Amino acid sequence: MSLHTTRTETGYGFVLTRRTVRQGNVERIELWVATETGPLRLLSEPQSNVCFVCNDHVDQIKQIALKQNLNVTYETVSVKTLEQKPVTLIRSNLDLTQSKLRRAAEAQFIPLYEGDIKSVDRFLMERFAYGSISFQGTRHGSTIEDAKVKGAPFRTTLNVISFDIECDEHQYLYSIAIASEKLNCVFLNTAETASVKKIDQRFDVINLADEKSVLEAFSNAIQDIDPDVILGWNVKQFDLAVLNSIAKRLGVSLRLGRGNEPLSIREWDNGAQVIAEIPGRSIIDGIEALKTMTYQFERFTLDHVAHALLGEGKLIESDDRLEEIKSLYRDEPEQLVAYNYQDCVLVNRIAQQTGFIDFLMLRSTLTGLDMSRPGGSVAAFINVYLPKLHRAGYVCGVRPENGGLASPGGYVMSSKPGLYDNVLVLDFKSLYPSIIRTFLIDPLGLAEGLLHPQNAIEGFRGARFSRQQNFLPDIIANLWRQRDEAKRQKDAARSQAIKILMNSFYGVLGSGGCPFYDPRLASSITLRGHEIMQTTAKWIEGEGYEVIYGDTDSTFVFIGDNHNSDAARTIGLHLQTLINTKWQQRLDAEFNLPCHLEIEFETHFRRFFMPTIRGSEEGSKKRYAGLIDRDGEETVVFKGLENVRSDWTALARKFQEDLYTRIFANEPVKTYIRDLLAAIRAGQKDEQLVYARRLRKPLSSYTRSQPPHVKAARQADEINTATGKKLRYQHRTTVRYMMTLGGPQTVESVNQPLDYEHYVEKQIRPIADSILPAVGLRFEDIDNQQLGLF
Repeated sequence: MSLHTTRTETGYGFVLTRRTVRQGNVERIELWVATETGPLRLLSEPQSNVCFVCNDHVDQIKQIALKQNLNVTYETVSVKTLEQKPVTLIRSNLDLTQSKLRRAAEAQFIPLYEGDIKSVDRFLMERFAYGSISFQGTRHGSTIEDAKVKGAPFRTTLNVISFDIECDEHQYLYSIAIASEKLNCVFLNTAETASVKKIDQRFDVINLADEKSVLEAFSNAIQDIDPDVILGWNVKQFDLAVLNSIAKRLGVSLRLGRGNEPLSIREWDNGAQVIAEIPGRSIIDGIEALKTMTYQFERFTLDHVAHALLGEGKLIESDDRLEEIKSLYRDEPEQLVAYNYQDCVLVNRIAQQTGFIDFLMLRSTLTGLDMSRPGGSVAAFINVYLPKLHRAGYVCGVRPENGGLASPGGYVMSSKPGLYDNVLVLDFKSLYPSIIRTFLIDPLGLAEGLLHPQNAIEGFRGARFSRQQNFLPDIIANLWRQRDEAKRQKDAARSQAIKILMNSFYGVLGSGGCPFYDPRLASSITLRGHEIMQTTAKWIEGEGYEVIYGDTDSTFVFIGDNHNSDAARTIGLHLQTLINTKWQQRLDAEFNLPCHLEIEFETHFRRFFMPTIRGSEEGSKKRYAGLIDRDGEETVVFKGLENVRSDWTALARKFQEDLYTRIFANEPVKTYIRDLLAAIRAGQKDEQLVYARRLRKPLSSYTRSQPPHVKAARQADEINTATGKKLRYQHRTTVRYMMTLGGPQTVESVNQPLDYEHYVEKQIRPIADSILPAVGLRFEDIDNQQLGLF
């Protein structure tokens, strides 16, 4: 008699993890899903994977398979490549078999179409199962066997924890902290430190005898909390990779997954790349999540991001945080556990502040990508587009071996440098998606347009696009409607997820890593964008205004000096209506197409500055600054200038902001600059003269060149060696250094006077030289230290 009852069950779930599991000579798809009643494991019927080969190469493939002893079958199908070549389907029971066949075929220069698509991805995409699904199968305990799935709308709340570890440079484990709704604690290894009593009402301290006990307690806690999502900061590259290494050293199996499945870690490139998987639990790294959401920070350290988003940071602020952590573990473990737990709290608060979990869930429901996967634009496009293409009788192409031919970039107009009053910015809303939608740019549309060129829409580089057969324009139209609805509902996470997806389509079609790559597709988008921007500029100038710059989808218009904010807005709205009307009329007359291009009056810069390229009189590109009214306050906005460069000092950024603000406000600047230079040379600004640059590789790897931060790091570690201290800069780390008369030196090892003239010439002067000529001044006249002869 079975210990578990079985019954047919249906339901809805959100996919947390996916993988292929092998049972003998067959493979099944395993999905862990979150449901309204808890997690479930779905196990499919036995699956096979497929790929395709041109009929001309079938005999060669059969010989390869026979020679390699690969168990595959062949089926005649009524599908073809986008180049109109008929293909044969090849079926295999194992992903490994298909992988071996693909590699052997590549060695003979025979393309296998869709040969690199895994069966688990094909299983979901062909059922339009993106993130949220419905399922039906036989319930056996917590498993639904022989599960059938398909895409279906479903939203749920996930059980989330964050964790963080502390250890030394030799991966000796000090502690592991957990922050969640169910459990908040720190597991402390007391083998080499004192026990700690509860010091904070927010969390408990669990004192344990050794590293092994800490690992076991952590594993048990994960099983008890049973989270759907595990959060961390650099959690895959560091925390989980280190825990896996410690577990191997101790002979412990880290069974963190559902069903007591172990943590899986795969590393390559000397540990620089790590894939971490925990069956049944999505692993989300905060850094990856924010980058996927297109957040930008000078540094993605937890301390820096937390200060930027939350106004608070880590509990330890030290130039040598590792040494401080080691010291706390030995002497003040109560401070160590507080520090450890606070890191978990910061990650949870950042997740809440940015909504990145909601964002990743929504991205998954739109594209089928795992929540834990960063990037993935190409995979997302394949998931969304390929099932539709199959139903039209086509297979996708293969990725070009040479990475593909470069396509033209976005339109960038040569700027007219200078200092202006009243500059308007008009932006096309999502220009590239609008072009795709308007001109019906699409892989299937290209294949059908070339096959039946009559009445097709002419693109660029010989492209022609079918008016009747295409998918991408409708995909974008649907996403556009969803985004408009998300905006109405003030659903920022969904709106952002859709925006990023739509804007990724051009990059995907122009990427050599995409099997849909065709230079005619990308060029028909970008070159059409060039045409649209140039034509729009002519129309604006026809109204008597001057276009001083254009960049991809933005047009900068100088409207004249004598306009207040209301008049500027009236002009902006007039140009918006005029341009939109003209494009509607032109597309109807020349192409017989409805217009989905839409320009918006976006910004009024009360004062605006476009610099020249350094050392020339030619206007720069993608670099400007302007004064705008934001929520009733005047704010200076910088784009591409020193203010946003990570290799400039705090002094340079503050100087640029103050100088531009004064000039935009028509305030005198000579005395301000002279006073600042005097303060620098008097040593009153030393705390703002620190450079911070990261070593991108081990220090020993810098052989051909030695930039200043490398020289400073090497000198510092020479001093550390001589004094018997730990070497700090041998691996990837941030070097904080200053320029002295003896060259670059790290902050903690400065033993020479600072080279103030370096900072004047390399930090202050370039900023001043960029804008002072616009107001009739020269830096050398202001900083004239020479004494007169009489």
